Amino acid sequence: MEKPKIAISIPTGIGANIGGYAGDFGYIAREYSKYFHLIINPNAVNGGILSAINYDMSYLEGYLFDKFFEGRIAIIPKKSYETNKIGVIFDCAIPKNVLNVHLNTLSALKMVQGIDTIAIEYTKKPVGVGIEVENGISFGSLENPDELIYCAEKLIKKGAEAIAVVCYFNEDSEDEDYSNGNGIDPIGGIEAVISHLIAKEFLIPTAHAPAFYNIDISEKVENPKVSSELISSTYLPCVMQGLSIAPKIVKYENGINYKDVKYFIVPQDALGSSAVLSCVKNNVKIITIKNKTTLDVTKDKLNIVPYMEYESYEECLNTIKEAHWTEM
Repeated sequence: MEKPKIAISIPTGIGANIGGYAGDFGYIAREYSKYFHLIINPNAVNGGILSAINYDMSYLEGYLFDKFFEGRIAIIPKKSYETNKIGVIFDCAIPKNVLNVHLNTLSALKMVQGIDTIAIEYTKKPVGVGIEVENGISFGSLENPDELIYCAEKLIKKGAEAIAVVCYFNEDSEDEDYSNGNGIDPIGGIEAVISHLIAKEFLIPTAHAPAFYNIDISEKVENPKVSSELISSTYLPCVMQGLSIAPKIVKYENGINYKDVKYFIVPQDALGSSAVLSCVKNNVKIITIKNKTTLDVTKDKLNIVPYMEYESYEECLNTIKEAHWTEM
């Protein structure tokens, strides 16, 4: 029996209490995927060396997520025997000792899981990542974005079906509040900028893994929300695993499109995204969850009437799965 499709969005870089950290939404996503096929943001299931992804999830980058609900694209989820050929871009600013850890990671993924890195490209100039956090939202800038476009184009010509990007982040990317499970992911916003850049240009599954100057794992016991980051010297594993089974992007009429989505689930104070507004326009049922973010874009401010509202993701799942099985 084919599972019904739902979408769950947890925007990155806005300090979501659940899903705003290191794969801390992963176990919830896996529960939903027992009953539904999920269309989900990479940041919701990425957790450093760990990933919550499975074949009952379509790993869809934020720009493509928006275009999907605008009716510009459709997707074809991977079957359980299919994987993508992945091209990897490395920022030339990454120090050699850190780069070597990432290269070993790619080799390990190939040997243990058979994840296919079809080719690697290195930028000719440093990408130049800049990070900013303002008014509770993280964002940033790139000094040389064309370097990423150029490398991605070369990888696609070599047969890449998905693109992983690894850019260098210095010590300015650290944030003590975030590490304690109380703050905003300081790099979430600029990571979205990086992935959007390539996804928009080529309409191809894309995700970013940061390379930090310090690759040591932590010996401290800290907040469980960031625990997967504490044991990770590289974030490539979750990105590669997600991209390996990311859906194929096709024309609207050639695959699963927004009309096939039963529900769109989103935090109740983060309703201003293009995807949400497209759902309102296209009569996709919106479900809101009490999952606090740093935003204050609510149903009252936008005059949106959600299909349903829930106190928790657990309550939501219990209700909609019961309704689904009753309908069947």
